[in-house]
Amino acid sequence: MTAPFLRLGTRGSKLALIQAGLVRDALAASVPALAAPDAIEIVPIKTTGDVIQDRPLSEAGGKGLFVKEIEEALLTHRIDAAVHSMKDMPTAQPPGLVIAAFLPREDARDVLIAGDTKRIADLRQGAIVGTSALRRRAQLLHRRPDLQIVNLRGNVDTRLAKRAAGVVEATILALAGLKRLGVAHVGTPVPEDEVLPAVGQGAVCIECREDDAKTRAQLAAINHATTATCVAAEHAMLVVLDGSCRTPIAGHAVLTTDGALHLRGLIVKPDGSELIATARRGAAADAEALGRDAGHELKRRGGPGFLST
Repeated sequence: MTAPFLRLGTRGSKLALIQAGLVRDALAASVPALAAPDAIEIVPIKTTGDVIQDRPLSEAGGKGLFVKEIEEALLTHRIDAAVHSMKDMPTAQPPGLVIAAFLPREDARDVLIAGDTKRIADLRQGAIVGTSALRRRAQLLHRRPDLQIVNLRGNVDTRLAKRAAGVVEATILALAGLKRLGVAHVGTPVPEDEVLPAVGQGAVCIECREDDAKTRAQLAAINHATTATCVAAEHAMLVVLDGSCRTPIAGHAVLTTDGALHLRGLIVKPDGSELIATARRGAAADAEALGRDAGHELKRRGGPGFLST
């Protein structure tokens, strides 16, 4: 076997490996030099976020826990590119690294998994709901302050098994991941006006070294411009809000049929007691400006301390 032309680093979870496989297949189909069966190697890398299972990630350092070791592998040239779930990405990359491409985005909505119960409104009074995401916890409590929200960590199979075993009555997971795993049938999508997705949810990004012109050119061949534009708006909002896993922030942008960009964003107190939402609509070329403007409005309306309470 010849040495691979490109080494793709990713987390070792089933979902992460599936996403890396999608990137490999897209590159093989679009870049002739990478079309050979052994031209691309997928390199699983264990991250801090994978190791920590006993507490919410917000208590262990927040965003970046699923990417730190992978980015270190990039910087030390052990891999050429890294495949990430965009919602795991911090607001900025380390010096020398760039996000070079996105795959087409999957459905960004969340899914309620609660047996025969299909809607959040129909969960029983005081139902126990498992989630490790502050964003989901806060939005659920805003709508249903009676719910008991408990921490639920682990991969998708683990969380589904815990719900099936009765550890919790319901959980909420990302539809994109469930689709990629082939188990989207286990729950019901939640409307975005009930639980707005995380920034970057459903998007797979590929990161590489800024000075690696060859890899950047290869990745440019598979970049999905619409996804890149929408995520740029969401992340621009997040940067203004200095978002992390410790902060309940949600945001989702789409391009409408007339080519305009529509961004929805919100901030919510961790206990769900107050939620502030906004929206922007404008030209796709102004995606980042729209995101920054939305972020500044949310920050102003929240006032001092809102995002740290």
